[in-house]
Amino acid sequence: MSRSILRILACCALVSVAAVTGVQAQTTPTAAGLPDFTGIVQKNAPAVVHVEAKYTGKNQQPQKMMPGQDMPGDPQAEIFRRFFGMPMMPSPEEQKHTSLGSGFIISSDGYILTNNHVVAGADEVTVRLQDRRTFTAKVVGTDPKYDIALLKLNDGDSLPTVSIGDSRSLKPGQWVLAIGSPFGFDYTVTQGIVSAVGRNLGSSDQPYTSFIQTDVPINRGNSGGPLFNLQGQVVGINSQIYSSTGGYQGVAFSIPIDVAMNAVQQIKTKGYVSRGMLGVEVQPVSDDMAKAFKLGSVTGAAVVSVTAGSGAEKAGIQAGDIILSYDGQVLMQASDLPPLVSMTKPGTRVPVQILRDGKKQTIEVAIGEMPRDQHAVDNSQGNAAAQSGANALGLTVQTLDSDTRQQLGLQPGQGVAISNVSGEVAAQAGLQQGDVILMVNQQKIGSVAAFRDATRDVKAGSTVLLLVRRGNQSSFVALTVPTGK
Repeated sequence: MSRSILRILACCALVSVAAVTGVQAQTTPTAAGLPDFTGIVQKNAPAVVHVEAKYTGKNQQPQKMMPGQDMPGDPQAEIFRRFFGMPMMPSPEEQKHTSLGSGFIISSDGYILTNNHVVAGADEVTVRLQDRRTFTAKVVGTDPKYDIALLKLNDGDSLPTVSIGDSRSLKPGQWVLAIGSPFGFDYTVTQGIVSAVGRNLGSSDQPYTSFIQTDVPINRGNSGGPLFNLQGQVVGINSQIYSSTGGYQGVAFSIPIDVAMNAVQQIKTKGYVSRGMLGVEVQPVSDDMAKAFKLGSVTGAAVVSVTAGSGAEKAGIQAGDIILSYDGQVLMQASDLPPLVSMTKPGTRVPVQILRDGKKQTIEVAIGEMPRDQHAVDNSQGNAAAQSGANALGLTVQTLDSDTRQQLGLQPGQGVAISNVSGEVAAQAGLQQGDVILMVNQQKIGSVAAFRDATRDVKAGSTVLLLVRRGNQSSFVALTVPTGK
């Protein structure tokens, strides 16, 4: 059965935590042993706000697909969609609409945190407090990758504030509480527990956030609202749900407050959020890859390419290395790496443990700064030249001309192109004509002769690991040669 991931409320450069002090609201156990949340609500509800973002069309750009939004006829079962809070009915005369979300006051002079997608592109933002006072708010700065927006009330003074907690101390099973405006119902309180921490969703537009997963009922309009612990401290910003219907189905995700407050500090001081960059492209380690690499488990991140001039390249990290840990933190999966790297301050030197040729070694890497506007290159493929075959793999390859190599960002003598896929295993693995093979069993390939030599001794039942480039993406493909052929 097909499922969808709905981005209802809608990524992680942790350097420091900007804390806002406040009185902690303690909970009192009830007779049944369950916590009483009334103290948290009474203390913090005045600092939770209702956000209205109005769109008149003045600042509208031509409509385009948002990151992760589904394309026509997209067959993928799991899809991210983005919503702008709880939209109201548009005014036909002005072609105006309003989207509703939530937020919370982090300082008494009127700074407010919410989600970027709640206010992105809005012509006017207004904020309403629990006591029904309404203020006009200015968008001080945003960070779409973290889905964070910092607002400032134009007339705010001596306002109630929340207390900021430490999301890094959260553990599965702890009670948490949300206050927000689902479907426009102001100051709705819902509760649940932390289901998991460090959850990486694999979304292309938010790969740098390790989310807090909860079972707190979250719906449209909860965007940007606070997630509290039992001490009455904010530990997250309610951001997403996993759903096949558009409504809450028991799985919700929050941005850790440590990530958000670090983004706030950077937005205040320099107007944008910087992230660390290692300079590698990685993919998960599959069972077949673990067999080819002679790994004991499928943990870690397989390096498929290294950015020229990056800290990784200068430190000697190579395609084919398996990154086992970063700065002392073991990588259970490839998606663990981007958040760890992005929250590293650029210029920091970090130990990276890798596995190469069956041996572990630790390399110290100087972390660079990720470009603020990084775009993908085109997906063009080149023309073919002389041919050769590898019968066991069911592949025919040919040399690459210089123009094709330049289009793909390859160096001279790097890679051979697949001209024909005749083997069932290769076809099932998704290999196509025009794909470029860069490595065979971690051996660099730059010519038809090199490919022939690398595959000459392939035997039935053995697994061959190919590093394949398609457009601007590289990935490892493990082919197990069929027996009896």
